Amino acid sequence: MEEKIQRTFVRQEAYLKLRNWILEGILAPGIQLRDKELAEQLGVSRTPIREALLRLEDEGLVQTKPNRSTLVSSIDFHNAFHLYSIVWSLERLALSQAFGSITDAHIQTMDEANERFLQKMKSRDRLAALDADNDFHSVYIGLSQNKELEKILFEVKNKLKRLDLYYFDKVKDAVLSYEEHRKIIETLRQKDLSMAINAVENNWKSSFSRFNI
Repeated sequence: MEEKIQRTFVRQEAYLKLRNWILEGILAPGIQLRDKELAEQLGVSRTPIREALLRLEDEGLVQTKPNRSTLVSSIDFHNAFHLYSIVWSLERLALSQAFGSITDAHIQTMDEANERFLQKMKSRDRLAALDADNDFHSVYIGLSQNKELEKILFEVKNKLKRLDLYYFDKVKDAVLSYEEHRKIIETLRQKDLSMAINAVENNWKSSFSRFNI
């Protein structure tokens, strides 16, 4: 974690760097965050670090204790269902709005992302697998041309990314998501919107059930 950041847009870069470290588990739940140490690691002053920590506290990713120590927040497993339900509801909407714009080329892109997802899961490269999964779903999310929906999904999935990475070694049968993706692709090729929407919802509901929280 000794990567320096550029002086331009220091506040935003410091915030994004710390946020990514938390989401990816580099800064684990419960670890104490010291602004002086973080400032030295990133090569910035303590002011942008303090501002970043305040933003992260607003997002629920860090918390300040009564004694003023700042810690990485624990993962709220009980809130996972609510996050997943938001995702499958909004992805149903995204797919319905994108359906008329989905071409064979788009479906091929989804198919390629799904194959990449399977390869990365088998090699236990969870970060790359999550990127491939995101690429798969992003095809129809982008085609919805609904920027507000896309923004909300991005934020919610960032929170799920933290949960996914934390549970990487605990989740069983995660590769089943590959088959669920194939079902989505099949329904799109059949141009069956109703079945496609149900397949998307089933993918996310099944993913949640595999956590066994």
